[in-house]
Amino acid sequence: MSTPVLLIELGVVILGLAVLARAAERAGFSPIPFYLVVGLAFGDGGILPVVTSEEFIEVGAEIGIILLLLMLGLEYSGEELTASLRRNAPAGVVDLVLNFAPGVAAGLLLGWGPLAAVFLGGVTYVSSSGIVAKMIQELGWVANAETPTVLSILVIEDLAMAGYLPLIGVLTGGDDLTSASLAIVAAVGAVLVTLFVAIRFGPFLSRLAFSRSDEGLLLTIVGLALVVAGLAERLQVSAAVGAFLVGIALSGRAADRARVLLTPLRDLFAAVFFIFFGLQLRPGDLPPVLGVAVALALVTAVTKLATGWWSAGRRGAGRRARLRAGTVLMPRGEFSVVIAGLAVTAGIEPDLAPLTAAYVLILATLGPITAKLVDSFPIGGGRGSREESRDK
Repeated sequence: MSTPVLLIELGVVILGLAVLARAAERAGFSPIPFYLVVGLAFGDGGILPVVTSEEFIEVGAEIGIILLLLMLGLEYSGEELTASLRRNAPAGVVDLVLNFAPGVAAGLLLGWGPLAAVFLGGVTYVSSSGIVAKMIQELGWVANAETPTVLSILVIEDLAMAGYLPLIGVLTGGDDLTSASLAIVAAVGAVLVTLFVAIRFGPFLSRLAFSRSDEGLLLTIVGLALVVAGLAERLQVSAAVGAFLVGIALSGRAADRARVLLTPLRDLFAAVFFIFFGLQLRPGDLPPVLGVAVALALVTAVTKLATGWWSAGRRGAGRRARLRAGTVLMPRGEFSVVIAGLAVTAGIEPDLAPLTAAYVLILATLGPITAKLVDSFPIGGGRGSREESRDK
């Protein structure tokens, strides 16, 4: 790898991100869709493919999603998370039913086999933790009443993926039933143990991690998040869940200072994450499946909206907060791509990968746009006006 070429490519990409971020800020708009389109232009088959720096960008993208979820975890204590998970377990069930079923139905209607339909169900079910986390941060919704409900749904989805991924491995013949069962037990057990440690020993871990040196604190927390994320991935749990639990475990002075120190790093690597996602898409493969992708995206945008509306509503949220919960859950992303990749590797259905790519790009763009418009959407009349005032 040529170091000068690598540096030039990375510099051009980062400067391009800077221009997009400034333009988005002036327009009062999220830069996420712009990042995705630029990644599409720089990917294989795009206008100006990035070759030398792609491996580096891939690693940066992994770090980006880890930092996004770490920062979200810093906003909540372990007690708050477990209480929220208990309260929102019914929301997780509703989310699964409403959003897994459309993918399965679409696969069967397309004439695919049952296994391919199950893969497509996974694609439509799980929201993008990375995009949702970025939207919550950018739109200033971290402290909103509906946000704990949204985060609980994301964590439930990621935990569901810890069982789903080994299961489809069995269905495609990649693992025997015993191996897959052990993998599922190990994944769920690892999450429960980590969550227990975060709740039981959180204050002690926070005191241990805290340092009066900003450099020492930053290196400690980033290093810990990467190690836990890597171990989580090793156990077939989402690295994002591991990073989120690290954030949950930290509190007090350590969490307060970490939020300040990590924000610039999060912004840089999160942008790289969305660029890398766009790099994985081939523009020429999208047109033949675009019609189906649009129809599926519209249906599952509505089902995610219904999920958020119902879930936030059962916690007493007003109508605007319920709309925010629904729109912020719309984007699909990293897990959907992983599921489609497994299907391609197993030779399940050749149209699944481009359909997933088009579907994800539509919802990764539609979600941020819709969420941005929610706070300006008129909600009028009597009780709704009082709810609107309260939600703001």
